[in-house]
This record gives sequence, structure tokens and C-alpha cells, in this order.
Amino acid sequence: MVDHLVNTEINSQRIAAVESCFGASGQPLALPGRVLLGEGILTKECRKKPKPRIFFLFNDILVYGSIVINKRKYNSQHIIPLEDVTLETLPDTLQMKNRWMIKTSKKSFVVSAASLTERKEWISHLEECIRHLLTKTGRQPSTEHAAPWIPDKATDICMRCTQTKFSTLTRRHHCRKCGFVVCADCSRQRFLMPRLSPKPLRVCNLCYRQLLAEKKKEAEADLRQTEPICAAVQGYEPSSGDDSDKSDDDKADRWPADTEFYTSQVSWSSFHS
Repeated sequence: MVDHLVNTEINSQRIAAVESCFGASGQPLALPGRVLLGEGILTKECRKKPKPRIFFLFNDILVYGSIVINKRKYNSQHIIPLEDVTLETLPDTLQMKNRWMIKTSKKSFVVSAASLTERKEWISHLEECIRHLLTKTGRQPSTEHAAPWIPDKATDICMRCTQTKFSTLTRRHHCRKCGFVVCADCSRQRFLMPRLSPKPLRVCNLCYRQLLAEKKKEAEADLRQTEPICAAVQGYEPSSGDDSDKSDDDKADRWPADTEFYTSQVSWSSFHS
């Protein structure tokens, strides 16, 4: 299909129509060799509640956005490189059926289709595009993915301390590392995760300790690699860091407690320990 449509007028017109619907708020989508393969409306599981989103599948990217007027105006455009995407089929819940997860290094989220057939078609086309793209670029499938956020209504209590009850005054927060719904006391720490953001992000206390431990191990490993080099250089002394060189560049339906979310057949309540 890609070979048949590339460099054709109909493909250029379809891409131009998508760009027009997003308007000035969207990025240009027309590139040499890029083909629009399909589009459709999927339900995206957002933090507050599931919402319909328009999705466009190209041979190298997945584009989605909010629907203002269907087929006429969209906003909040998101562009996901397909070489960074991994898919995972999920079981149905009482609220959502025909679900699957789109996992990337920066953001992971759950979508659902109107029917089982539609889900199969989306997953089949996505996997085919990803496979061709990875073969073309020689890259390996991505293995590191951002954790999806557990929906707010999945729990009325903090998923870490299991003591704090959420209310109008006691708001919910999300750990950027594990995606759990947590209270303020259980998520006071911030940690820099360059893969997700250039700024330190909110993390729960458990993930903070784990991240600190990982950082310490990495620092110790780097030190072990540096020590033999230092010993081999006569008169070497570590820099104090004082010197500088200025020339350097410097309340709705509740979810049942045993609902399976995004992990292997384990209810979220089992994670408290």
C-alpha cells in the first residue's frame, strides 16, 4: 500500500486535509515518502475519564488529537514515531472493551475500539508499519516505556500508604515512574528522568528510593571504571571542581478493587507492599 500511494496526488491531498483540520496549532505532516494509511476515532483512557480522540496512522508516525468538529477541526496534536511504539493487548473492564496499550519511551496510554474487529485491524496495521520501519532503519524494538497513569476513579485512597482518602480538598497525584494514584505526602519528592522530561518530575516515595539506589549503583560503576585510569596516570589528582574555563560551552462509577490494569493479572492492591 505504501509503495502504491507514495508520491501520488491522492496521498498528498489526504495529508493536506489532515494538516488543514489541525490548523496553525498542528505541525506540518507532509514529508517525502510519508503515506497516510488510515484514520479513525478511538476512545483514549485519560486521567479523569475516557475521551474520544481522532487517530491518523502514517507509515512512520501515529498522530492523534482532540475532536472539535469531526473531519473539520482538531486540536492538541500529538505525534508519536512508530519506531518507538510497542503494543500490548489488554483485557476488557466493565467500563471499557476492546482495549490495548500504546507504549512509548515518553508516554504510554490505553485506547479502546468500538469493536473487536476494529481493534484487530488497528493492531495489525500498526504492527506491520512498525516492523517495516524497524527493518528499514535497522533499529531494535524499544524496551523502555513510560508507565501509564492509573485513572483517578480507579481508587478513593492513596495506592501507596492506603490510608489517605481523596476528597475535594485532598487531591490525587500521579507518580511519573509507576503511574500510581498517590497522595501529596507519598509523592513529595522530585527526580530527574531525562527520558521523560528535562525537569525533575513528581515521583512516589517508593520509586524515589529505587531511583536513588539505581543512581548510586551507576555512580559506583563509573567510579570503578575510572580508578584504573587514574592509577595509571602519574601525578593525577581528581578535580575539585573549583576551576572554571569561561571559554567552555556550557464521583462516577467506581472501579472494582480487583480490576486488572496494566500489569500481569495482579490487582493494584497487591502492589502496596
